[in-house]
Parts: sequence; C-alpha cells; structure tokens
Amino acid sequence: MKALVAVKRVVDYNVKVRVKSDQTGVDIANVKMSMNPFDEIAVEEAVRLKEKGILTEVVVVSCGVTQCQETLRTAMAIGADRGILVETSEELQPLAVAKLLKALADKEQPGMVILGKQAIDDDCNQTGQMLAALADWPQATFASKVEMVDGNLHVTREVDGGLETLKLSLPAVITTDLRLNEPRYVTLPNIMKAKKKQIDIFKPEDLGVDVTPRIKTLKVSEPPKRSVGIKVADVATLVDKLKNEAKVI
Repeated sequence: MKALVAVKRVVDYNVKVRVKSDQTGVDIANVKMSMNPFDEIAVEEAVRLKEKGILTEVVVVSCGVTQCQETLRTAMAIGADRGILVETSEELQPLAVAKLLKALADKEQPGMVILGKQAIDDDCNQTGQMLAALADWPQATFASKVEMVDGNLHVTREVDGGLETLKLSLPAVITTDLRLNEPRYVTLPNIMKAKKKQIDIFKPEDLGVDVTPRIKTLKVSEPPKRSVGIKVADVATLVDKLKNEAKVI
C-alpha cells in the first residue's frame, strides 16, 4: 500500500516574522525556510508505518515554488521513497492545494493521504478536511495514534473531552497532531541518499487544476504591543482597576 504525504515549505518556527511595510503580507526575503513541523510528523508517521510493513511506498508532495524541492529532499532524508513537486508561483490557498492533492491521489491511487493538521504560517487547518470532501474519503483529524487492525485504520484523536478512537476504511485522509510522534534526527548519510531519489515535477495545468486565489488578503498587521504592568497599593485598588479600567469584573 502506498501513502501520499503532503509537506509545506514555511518560515522556520524559530524565526521572528516581520510584516512588510505596505502591510500586504509577511516579509520572507532572506528568511530561513523549513518544513512545516506538523508535516514533519506526518512524514515520520508514514515512514514508521512502512517500517512496520503496513506501507510499501511513501510519496511526499509539495506545492509551490522551485525551492520546495529542498523540503522534499528533507522528507526523503527522513525516509520517504520519492517526491512530487507541483510547481507554481501563484499564492496557493487551502482549496487549491486540496484540489491538487485530489488530482495526484487520482493519479497515484494511494491507500492513505497523511497531512499535518495545519501549517504554522496561515494556521488554516482546512486542507485535509477539504481533500477528504473532494475525494469522498473518510477522515481522521488531529491524530495522536495510528494503527492498522484487520485491514482498517484505527486512529486515536484528541477531542475536548479526552481521546476518541475512530475506525476508518481505506483509502482515508489523516491529519497529524503534535503528540503522534517525535520526528527522527536526519543523518548525513540519509541526506546524501535523498539527493539521488526521484522528484517528479508537474504544473497545476498538467493536473487540470485552477489555482487562482479566491480570497484576497486586505491587510496584515502585527499584534499590538503589550502595555507595561503596574503595581497597586492594596486589594481595593486592584478590584477598582479590574472593574473600571480593565472591565473584566
């Protein structure tokens, strides 16, 4: 069985992002980019399933600019077998990515598609759900444990009241949460091996998908700076300020 794993190139989580002076977006010039952490967990889980003998091939997919090949190489250094890049300079929104993944799923016929639950740049948390709807596949989001039992996937997911375990028939869509696993350290020999692995490159038009943005960003601004705290003389003053200034009581 084959797994398709989606990975996104984002600004590294250690970098403090800066808003462009014209407030049209985030400045990514000369900024360190890396794989979305949730997607790294998705790749690790697919590789572990392959090591258990459940999967026979792990194919990683990235959509975006040419530099996304670096993200694919990182995923292949973790253990993925080959990569697919859907190359475009357009701003890709969740629905467009879901349509691209649906087209690739039709082409590759995987037994499952694994994605990070969200990307740390837009925090949309939409692509996996949209893909499941387009493909009419069962889905399990926020997975914290994935098992194969009698030909079905048993996925434990985190909900407000605790844990919920779902039984899914295949093919299915899974989105990964932080507690699913801890990605392995990528070694130099595996990085060298990844350079020789295959990457197929497509354009959105090759897959028959229109990726024209449907949502326009009007303005991006930084959150207001936190005001300096103050000291109060007694409890009465504290209560007065909470009631009349902060208006929280």
